Amino acid sequence: MSNAPATPISVPAGAHTATVAAGCFWGVEHMYRKQFGKAGLYDARVGYIGGDTNDPSYRAVCSGRTGHAEALRITYDPTRITYTSLLTFFYKMHDPTTHNQQGPDRGSQYRSAIFFHDAEQEKTAREVTKKVDEQWWKGGVVTEILPAGQWWDAEQYHQLYLEGNPGGYECPSHYLRSFAELQ
Repeated sequence: MSNAPATPISVPAGAHTATVAAGCFWGVEHMYRKQFGKAGLYDARVGYIGGDTNDPSYRAVCSGRTGHAEALRITYDPTRITYTSLLTFFYKMHDPTTHNQQGPDRGSQYRSAIFFHDAEQEKTAREVTKKVDEQWWKGGVVTEILPAGQWWDAEQYHQLYLEGNPGGYECPSHYLRSFAELQ
């Protein structure tokens, strides 16, 4: 079974990609679309990254045996959204201090991670993480910063899940926290 998207999106030249994992991907996707949907977000797809199983299924990833994280791949207009703003939002919308856990969801598939696509993203991820760890989370951040490897789209049923299932499960740790501006 292939997890390729049913309909590939048309991405304009110059679009950038960001990949984050912050627990159950349904809520992560929903929150990013709500925050950036009218501000330069081209697409947000849920899927799997960071493991060692080819073409993983949701059931396999949920078992915790594939090494993959439930993640979000964001395609955006860098003239309207900065990578820093995507990461700042990431650190406000989930709890990056719990190892392999978000709310009641436990296992490495729910870990907090930033998967960078180039050296500049890695540098920015490390800088933002250092600031939020010092200023917001007081030394507790356990977020992994890793190179983006092979991406696997989740099954079509999981794309835009909370749009099609408005009463569906949302992790209680996914909400926008109020923090002072980063210095």
